[in-house]
Amino acid sequence: MTALGAFLTDQAMLGTLALTLGAYATAATAWQRARRHPLLNPTLAGIVLVAAALLLLRMDIGAYQRAASPLHLLLGPAVVALAVPLYRHAGLLRERALLLLAALLIGTSATTAATLSLGAGLGASAVTLLSLAPKSATAGVSMAISERIGGMPSLTAVVTVLAGIVGAVAGPSLLNALGLRDPLARGFGMGLASHGIGTARAFQESELAGTAAGLAMGLNAVLTALLVPLLRPLLP
Repeated sequence: MTALGAFLTDQAMLGTLALTLGAYATAATAWQRARRHPLLNPTLAGIVLVAAALLLLRMDIGAYQRAASPLHLLLGPAVVALAVPLYRHAGLLRERALLLLAALLIGTSATTAATLSLGAGLGASAVTLLSLAPKSATAGVSMAISERIGGMPSLTAVVTVLAGIVGAVAGPSLLNALGLRDPLARGFGMGLASHGIGTARAFQESELAGTAAGLAMGLNAVLTALLVPLLRPLLP
């Protein structure tokens, strides 16, 4: 109760939470009114609005992160809550288990190989390659992997978030262009490539798409944690 009282009387924290939630609500409203235009993705637009506000207020990013810590704490329960739609659609997921497993193995391997090949082709240093390798896993996992294999977790975090935003913005349009309409396949692809941000975008399409995305996000994190360290001896 003492900690709760301190939280409720912390004006800086309350102001930061209001700024963050207000920015996302504004972005989500604009996205809906613009008929869900990809470039107005709520996550991307919300980030832009918060960044602009921090610049105008001259607020230190470290202070902002500390004040927004309650939102970070909610990420854990939010991920655990994905178990509810997983349970609801467990029958369909079991029916397609082999196809989903194949998609997971191919997708994770291809994404990791493509990232390393592109980085090496552009002349990236060994540390940069190690930082890029786990970028398809969710941020917490990718940063931990990066630190463990000798990469730069800060760079990994930036690239991971960027991958999520790009996937959430461009993913649905790309899937539409490919003629992929099955919500299970669409969601699994977005979760595999764009982790948490892609999963949030998939839930905006349907519960089944979001469920598949959440499953892909979790499985990809596990597989990436197993695969990337094995590739460490092969990197320069």
